[in-house]
Amino acid sequence: MCRLFALHAGTDVVAATFWLLDAPDNLAAQSRRNPDGSGVGVFDGRGRPELRKQPIAAWHDADFAAEAHHMTGTTFVAHVRYATTGAHSVVNTHPFLQDDRIFAHNGTLGDPDALDERLRAVGTAGLVRGQTDSERVFALITGSIRAHAGDESAGLVEAVTWLAENVPIYAVNVVLSTATDVWALRYPDAHELYILDRRDGALSREREFRLRTRRIGARSEGLRSRPSVVFASEPMDDDPRWRLLEPGELVHVDAALQITPSLPLPDRPKHQLRRTDLRPEVDEALHPSV
Repeated sequence: MCRLFALHAGTDVVAATFWLLDAPDNLAAQSRRNPDGSGVGVFDGRGRPELRKQPIAAWHDADFAAEAHHMTGTTFVAHVRYATTGAHSVVNTHPFLQDDRIFAHNGTLGDPDALDERLRAVGTAGLVRGQTDSERVFALITGSIRAHAGDESAGLVEAVTWLAENVPIYAVNVVLSTATDVWALRYPDAHELYILDRRDGALSREREFRLRTRRIGARSEGLRSRPSVVFASEPMDDDPRWRLLEPGELVHVDAALQITPSLPLPDRPKHQLRRTDLRPEVDEALHPSV
């Protein structure tokens, strides 16, 4: 499945280094099962968004596994893509940028025609440049945020509520970031999404802050003793503070790193997709064997 990562350092501008697609994962042996692109988005100290995306499939470039992105900012969003829809192209590679917000998604939906019709109705169909359901979900959220006069929480909940009532859903896990705030939603329970609360600023035993899985790695000397909040598709170290979000839980982290959890989507989607409903290639992308 796609991997999500978001980090919020509050008002502190920090430098961080990200690795996407770890070399020890044996890209050569498992070439066709490896991810289909990756990227990092950041808001710098002036609130300006920047995206660095690599759409090439990993098996086309062995050096890609070792590539690191050095970025400086207050909020970061990283994503490793397993393609279920759309070509290996930059327009289909996460994260996405709309209305000065950065977005990444982990999941899959059905009935893209119904979603496209809804986007035309809310006036954001023109924001979609690629073929992914993820970018369409983002456009729907953007339209709802506009309708709520810029209220990201209300817009995000309204958009996903519409999806839950109108299209088949397997999973809609999202992270959404502005220059000052981050939102994370897990819905419903097909995929996991975790939060790590590092606001106590406890000094790391290591020389630097470091998190790592087989797919995404992040390190920062500046964050070693500074507070931060992290979201990820899986725990990235043995810190006991990692917490799994509840199905339907939305977590908002503001500029002061105040964490506000809520449960706006307690019910399952009206049309819940099961794993047995997925096409074999989609099932392999969402549940890779390595």
